[in-house]
Amino acid sequence: MSLPADGTVVDGIARDLATARASRKPIEPIESRLDERSVASAYAVQRSVVARWLRAGDRVVGRKIGLTSVAVQKQLGVDQPDFGALLASMEASAGEIIANTFIQPRVEAEVAFILSRDLTGELITPSDLQRAIAWATPAIEIVDSRIRDWKIGIMDTIADNASSARYVLGTARRRVEDLDLRLCGMVLEKNGEACSLGVGAACLGHPLRAALWLARTMVSHDSPVGEGDIVLSGALGPVVGVGGGDRIVARIQGLGSVSVAFER
Repeated sequence: MSLPADGTVVDGIARDLATARASRKPIEPIESRLDERSVASAYAVQRSVVARWLRAGDRVVGRKIGLTSVAVQKQLGVDQPDFGALLASMEASAGEIIANTFIQPRVEAEVAFILSRDLTGELITPSDLQRAIAWATPAIEIVDSRIRDWKIGIMDTIADNASSARYVLGTARRRVEDLDLRLCGMVLEKNGEACSLGVGAACLGHPLRAALWLARTMVSHDSPVGEGDIVLSGALGPVVGVGGGDRIVARIQGLGSVSVAFER
């Protein structure tokens, strides 16, 4: 994997993203600042961002897949998936009231997987993946861009750790063999009103297909997913903006529901 020629540029962008996150003041798009206009450059920034969190005492507990829904790709003007790190500090409890510490938050409903074994090797098969999944559960991901007005391209969101912020896992535990994740319907409600509809097939054709893409991609990045990791497989429908006082409920057929509320 190639890296930008000037590592100081990478670290500078990472510092600016970290400052934006802490201050809740967004920055302008960063793509033009990278020496090498490539996805590899953006992931170099992401690694620097995550390294800052790890030095502060946080830890990686899994990965998220972003931009798996065609609807979300159209909303954000990109044409391929990406991935980011999930940190221990990002997890919120189901039903929790989350403090409004975001810049411009949005929510999406997803299927989450918990792994029971490592996924390594040059060619991970669908059977390998299915055997590695302990269970599936519904999830709400809260995304929040540190880029002003969500004016992001693929380079911006990758560098910004795939626009990650928080996530909430449901309490249901289901075996993937017992689910039809391709055809499972999804309803996302805000304050009791349905505001986003979707289906498992909207997530790269199948949430397991998205998870397989991630497993193989992480091996190519020398950071394979493994036992105990959480995998957020991607949005099943359009993302929805949220603010203080909003209550969100995601319902996924076969998996049940998960909810979260935002402090006024």
